[in-house]
Amino acid sequence: MSYQFENLKLEKGMYQQAGHSFTQVLEQQDPSEQYKGTSLEGMDAFQRQLKRFDIKVKGAGSDAVEKFFRTAESAVLFPEYIARAVRQGMEEENMLPAITAAVTRFDGMDYRSITAEAGGDSKRLRQVDEGAEIPSTTVKVQANLVKLRKRGRMLVASYEAVRCQKLDLFSVTLRQIGAHIARQQLEDAVEVILKGDGNNNPAKVHNVKASGTVTYEDLVDFWAKFDPYEMNTLLVGNDVMVKMLKLPEFQNPMTGLNFQGTGRLSTPLGANLLRTSAMPADTIIGLDKRFALEMVQGSDVMIEYDKLIDRQLERAAVTAVTGYAKLFDGASQVLKL
Repeated sequence: MSYQFENLKLEKGMYQQAGHSFTQVLEQQDPSEQYKGTSLEGMDAFQRQLKRFDIKVKGAGSDAVEKFFRTAESAVLFPEYIARAVRQGMEEENMLPAITAAVTRFDGMDYRSITAEAGGDSKRLRQVDEGAEIPSTTVKVQANLVKLRKRGRMLVASYEAVRCQKLDLFSVTLRQIGAHIARQQLEDAVEVILKGDGNNNPAKVHNVKASGTVTYEDLVDFWAKFDPYEMNTLLVGNDVMVKMLKLPEFQNPMTGLNFQGTGRLSTPLGANLLRTSAMPADTIIGLDKRFALEMVQGSDVMIEYDKLIDRQLERAAVTAVTGYAKLFDGASQVLKL
């Protein structure tokens, strides 16, 4: 039985369609829906092309890099393979979903976010008498633009150096590139939370009672300052994490059991505790992740596909464009040791 994916014409131009990724272009020409009930069900259009050219990208039996370049058409698949491996590394390292309230995809570099103001009684769910004014929340655009930044790594290698390498091993290097990009994006997010997004909205800073230390009492007082928001996420560096783990309240047997069994820490305050080296020393960021931060995605993983298809791996850039906007004042605050 002949399938449509076996006869698609692959060319560089498939990477140039505005607003569409390479896989989306493939899906338009070879929809996955038509493979329901067949042995190819569950594969996307790109995976079917790998099958077409018999390219195995993972596992003990993975092929060498040069397998992509057996034909001019199969070489067109190489940039998408790299993009997927880099994206996988970003997802494995990505802490951003745990601290962002929304992700906005935006085609450009100048983005203006929105903010909402609701002060005084308008924050309270009070009774509205007949004929009385209903409390309002004012939504308006921010005065200044959100700064989007291009983050990435340069892939520096000659084709001769990598052509005989197994794709499974090469993917490890690409995933590491993705992890580096994710780390850079997290550093940008932390900077925006601390200093603001250019709209005079830095996080409010609170100081502990005894400088350089942190007590359970400090954390409880910090938690109480979030009303009417909920402090459901804590970002800390390694130095602060060590100090917190030494608190008697964190030595609860269930907390230790959870850490030993899953590697994840819960806190007596019910917040999700996240450790990252992107945090400054002696600093704790508290968030209500539902209302604190917007991630603006200017582009997904971008690959210099021309160079890669033509086997010019030397200094091929792998980049992603993102920015961050603060949403509600009070939903992110800082505790300084």
